[in-house]
Amino acid sequence: MNTKAKELTLLAYDLRRHVIDIVMSGKGGHIGGDMSVLNILVALYFDQMHISPETQDDPGRDRFVLSKGHSVEAYYAVLAQKGFFPMEEVTAQFSKFGSPYIGHPNNKLPGIEMNSGSLGHGLGVCVGMALAGKMDGAAYRVYTVMGDGELAEGSVWEAAMAGGHYKLDNLCAVIDRNRLQISGSTEDVMTQDSQEERWASFGWHVISVNGDQMQELLDAFAQAKQETGRPTVIIANTTKGFGSAVMENKAAWHHKVPNEQEYAQIIKDLEARKEALQHE
Repeated sequence: MNTKAKELTLLAYDLRRHVIDIVMSGKGGHIGGDMSVLNILVALYFDQMHISPETQDDPGRDRFVLSKGHSVEAYYAVLAQKGFFPMEEVTAQFSKFGSPYIGHPNNKLPGIEMNSGSLGHGLGVCVGMALAGKMDGAAYRVYTVMGDGELAEGSVWEAAMAGGHYKLDNLCAVIDRNRLQISGSTEDVMTQDSQEERWASFGWHVISVNGDQMQELLDAFAQAKQETGRPTVIIANTTKGFGSAVMENKAAWHHKVPNEQEYAQIIKDLEARKEALQHE
């Protein structure tokens, strides 16, 4: 792991701590998917994308849509860390009556391109954004993150077909492949393997990585930027609830609030992993 990857991994651990506090304060949240998607969001916002509070209205900015909008707590934490709004405000107001920090992305907040959460729509919107960029001769790139449970939606595959047809090499989709959804294993609910073969058949460049490893994500995004003539999908094999044995690989943590004992253990586990990484 190089220095950049290590710094971003440490940041992701810090943001997981913030996410836990956001969920505790709001008394709700999709904590398992928050933990699995954080490395992806950190890699995008702190290494890959041309986007910041200063450039959020720049027509040349990169575009991002969190299609798996239920993992909004992680998204808010990343945007707050990036400077779009105060972290303390998110933690205090999340899911409170009248708060803009609602349980799915709210595009009335700075830095958020579109409301999302009704699954299966993010890729289609991003295909439109990427196609518009091509038509305008713009240099921006478009990114979306989908959950693997979301891939049972037929609209995803209509969008995948369009992305391949229009050769949208300015488009990069990421699948948070943690293999669990609210009703259990993705393979029990709706068999998905092989995702690699499915996306390739629609004309996409496919990269499969360990999404719990920041270096692999950074390498994949760099490779995606070099691809020409077709869009890229990164299948990020992740661990639901990543960061603590209390939550890891347990479908029950799709949407759950820790009790006091669980909270203490999760924080302890996150700090221990961060400290171990710091001493590597």
